[in-house]
Amino acid sequence: MKKILITGGAGFIGSHVVRRFVTNYPDTQIVNLDALTYAGNLENISDIENQNNYTFVKGDITDEAFINELFKKHEFDGVVHLAAESHVDRSIEDPLAFVRTNVIGTMNLLNAAKNLWKGNFEGKRFYHISTDEVYGSLGAEGLFTETTSYDPNSPYSASKASSDHFVRAYGETYGLPYVITNCSNNYGPNHFPEKLIPLFINNIINNKPLPVYGDGKYTRDWLFVEDHARAIDLVFHKGNNHETYNIGGFNEWQNIDLVKLLCTIMDEKLGRTPGQSSELITYVKDRPGHDLRYAIDASKINTELGWEPSVTFEEGLERTIDWYLSNEAWLKNVTSGEYQKYYEKQYN
Repeated sequence: MKKILITGGAGFIGSHVVRRFVTNYPDTQIVNLDALTYAGNLENISDIENQNNYTFVKGDITDEAFINELFKKHEFDGVVHLAAESHVDRSIEDPLAFVRTNVIGTMNLLNAAKNLWKGNFEGKRFYHISTDEVYGSLGAEGLFTETTSYDPNSPYSASKASSDHFVRAYGETYGLPYVITNCSNNYGPNHFPEKLIPLFINNIINNKPLPVYGDGKYTRDWLFVEDHARAIDLVFHKGNNHETYNIGGFNEWQNIDLVKLLCTIMDEKLGRTPGQSSELITYVKDRPGHDLRYAIDASKINTELGWEPSVTFEEGLERTIDWYLSNEAWLKNVTSGEYQKYYEKQYN
C-alpha cells in the first residue's frame, strides 16, 4: 500500500486536504503529522479518525531525530508538506519561531525524504505548499506568476521564501522530485479565528470591534479552502516534477469592502438591523511591512491541470458564515482553548 505523509493535517487547510485524501484514496495509507499547537485541532477531522487508511501522529517537524525515525518506520512514498507558522502578526513578535518551523522543519523533512529514497525516486514526490506572500507586494496593476521574483517583506514570508529555495535546491542538487504551490489567502470552515474572516465572524457574533489595519484598502485575492484542497490533490497526483503552480481564487477584494460585505451578510443571518454590524468597524494602526496588494495568476494550473475555482467569493463567504453559525460549539472550543482537550481524551 502506498504511504503518504501529510504534515499540519489538523490545521485549517491541512484538515481539508487530509479528509480529501483519506476519502478519495482508500488504497493509500495517509499519515497525518501535527504538533497540535494553538491552530491544530483534531476536532477538524474527527469524522475520519477511524478510517482504516488513516493514522494520526503527534509530533514536531523541528525534531530531527523524531522525523528520521518516522520516515524509517513508515517508508513514505510521498510528502504533502503543509505544517507551518503562518500568521504575519505572530512572525513580527517572534520571528525565530517561524525560522524553526518553516525553515528548519522543512529541512528535516527534505533530509529524511532524501535519505529514505536514496536516489530511487520512481513514484516518489515531495510537495511543498507555500504562499503568495513570498513575491512581496504588487501595485495597482499586474499579477504574481510562477516566474515573479521573490521579494518577501515580513519574517513570515521570508521564512517561507527560504523554505521554497531549499526545496528547489534539493531538486537541483540531489534530484529530489518536488512540486511547489504558492497560494493566495484561504478562507472557509475550520479556520482558527485569528485570521481576518473567522476573527470578524466571531467578533460580529459577540458584538466586539472589527479592527481594520490602516485605511482598509489593502487588497487580497481569496481562495475557498475546499477549492485549494482540490488543487493540492491535482498537483500531487498530476503535476509535473520540479514545477511551481500558483493557486488563486480570482477574487480580489480590498479589506474594507470585504468587511462591509461580511457585515451585511451577518446582519441578515443574525436578524439584525441593516448596518448594525458595520458600526463595529474600528480602524487601527497599520502593522509593519504590510504589503499593499497580492493577486495570483492561476492560468498555469488551469491550462495544465484543468483546475479552476468552483465558487465565487460571495458564494464561498456565505457558505463559510453558515458553517460558523452552525458550529458555534466548535468556535467556542477554539476560542476558549477547550479543543486542546480532545487529543487527551482521544489518544491518551
